[in-house]
Amino acid sequence: MAKQPMLKFVNVNREMPEKRDAGQRREDFDEIYAEFAAAKAEEQASRCSQCGVPYCQSHCPLHNNIPDWLRLTATGRLEEAYEVSQATNTFPEICGRICPQDRLCEGNCVIEQSGHGTVTIGSVEKYITDTAWDKGWVKPVVPLAERSESVGIIGAGPGGLAAADMLRRAGVKVTIYDRYDRAGGLLTYGIPGFKLEKDVVMRRNQLLADGGVEFVMNCNIGEDISFDEIRAKHDAVIIATGVYKSRDLRGPGAGAKGIVKALDYLTASNRVANFGDTVAEYESGELNAEGKNVVVIGGGDTAMDCVRTAIRQGAESVKCLYRRDRANMPGSQRETQNAEEEGVQFEWLTAPVAFKGDAVNAVVVQKMRLGAPDASGRQSPEVIEGSEYDEPADLVIKALGFEPEEVQTLWNQPELEVTRWGTVKAEFTTGRTSLPGVYAVGDIVRGASLVVWAIRDGRDCADAILADLNAKAAVAAE
Repeated sequence: MAKQPMLKFVNVNREMPEKRDAGQRREDFDEIYAEFAAAKAEEQASRCSQCGVPYCQSHCPLHNNIPDWLRLTATGRLEEAYEVSQATNTFPEICGRICPQDRLCEGNCVIEQSGHGTVTIGSVEKYITDTAWDKGWVKPVVPLAERSESVGIIGAGPGGLAAADMLRRAGVKVTIYDRYDRAGGLLTYGIPGFKLEKDVVMRRNQLLADGGVEFVMNCNIGEDISFDEIRAKHDAVIIATGVYKSRDLRGPGAGAKGIVKALDYLTASNRVANFGDTVAEYESGELNAEGKNVVVIGGGDTAMDCVRTAIRQGAESVKCLYRRDRANMPGSQRETQNAEEEGVQFEWLTAPVAFKGDAVNAVVVQKMRLGAPDASGRQSPEVIEGSEYDEPADLVIKALGFEPEEVQTLWNQPELEVTRWGTVKAEFTTGRTSLPGVYAVGDIVRGASLVVWAIRDGRDCADAILADLNAKAAVAAE
């Protein structure tokens, strides 16, 4: 009888790839996890129970065929595992690095629920595609036939790139317009290198370019080219701009020097640390934490990126203020643990109420407690009267989330319908907007969300565009 290759969770313990020592990783922006060796990847994949109803798959926004590629990995059929993985995911090695698996696939793993410890799905996913790159299995898109239609995509983030990949596979001409000098959006400039090294993103950009996608960089819509001009040039347009407008702080002194936006801070750091760019605001110290007492306000993944970046820049101290407790923070628990290991202090149940100094030197902090649940079911923070204290701070980073820019005004498109939150109103699963031939995907529709959801939206939208183009072609042929 053949040996059972799976269901080894009973006698094989969960193991993550080796994590570099906290003291060592504080000194650089390299990724903190080592790569699985082949034998270890096979062993960890073999822990999968191959359950009849795979909750890991149903809780993945892309519905990745996780049990299938785990089984293929466990049995040494790695090229097939790669083919299955990339069939549903445009960027599996990126998702393997930055998806909050503890909230999605791994958090819903059946053997995790039974107390055996989840399968290390994300690490195996990363290993499969990194190996595929090393072995030369990842190839540029070569369409079976070229089509006459073209699609313009505004925004080179994960949603736009995913749509571009799918459209090129179908032979559609694709042009991506982006305000930055490098494609990737937040993958390039928002997420630090210790979570996602930038050569991983750059090689994907190059793969798309090699497959025929045209990139128009340093292009501001409404300034360098109008939205109407883009619509006139293409058969369809996808809005995939993301949300970049930072939510602001309130309270006395909130405009003081030394209070900066999270995205400005992270972009400067990524440019300097990962690309060797010269950034004036970094050189001047405005966006540099070296030698400073740093306070980051917020509890999401962006806040985690900021505190861990400040540690690597040589901050004197780094503290994170969050108005709820640890159990109710929106950021990844894994990232919080990594931050604590690296020396970040978390001040739970605290909120800023004022800032001292023309150049900030302290945050006036109010202690909180959790009261009755709000409409979402989460307990609402309540102020504890008389509990204020001063927290020394030379640099305060606002990581309170992001809101959409006013595209109706910026692009002179009053007919483009938006929601009361300012996001573009688009049809679920297709991305169709109120303007004919115009679609929208990712955070500009959802609000600030996950990379994996943007990829899902981009792929779904590409399918919808192809269906619409085929329908038009059929009508024209009659």
